[in-house]
Amino acid sequence: MDQDQVSITRHGNAERGEYHAHVPGAASVGRLTWVRRDDPAGPVRVADHTLVPREIGGRGVAARLVEALIADAQAQQFRIDPACSYVAAAFDRHPDWAGLRA
Repeated sequence: MDQDQVSITRHGNAERGEYHAHVPGAASVGRLTWVRRDDPAGPVRVADHTLVPREIGGRGVAARLVEALIADAQAQQFRIDPACSYVAAAFDRHPDWAGLRA
């Protein structure tokens, strides 16, 4: 399966939300959850959990979820607190994202 076939939808409101990853033909959905934290330097989304069910694992789904969060941070001007270990590891692999880290 090509990562480009994974579609991402966004759910929630200004205070908390989720990114959902949908894989064609699979009933399971990958999720990345976040909550808003106010900070004097500007809005922050605390990425607190990433879950990819075994059925759709090993296909780059978690990476796509984080990429969607990063793209939104760039477009909407918020920073990210990577409380989730997967998101923290993704930040470590992408030093070019350092300016988005809260």
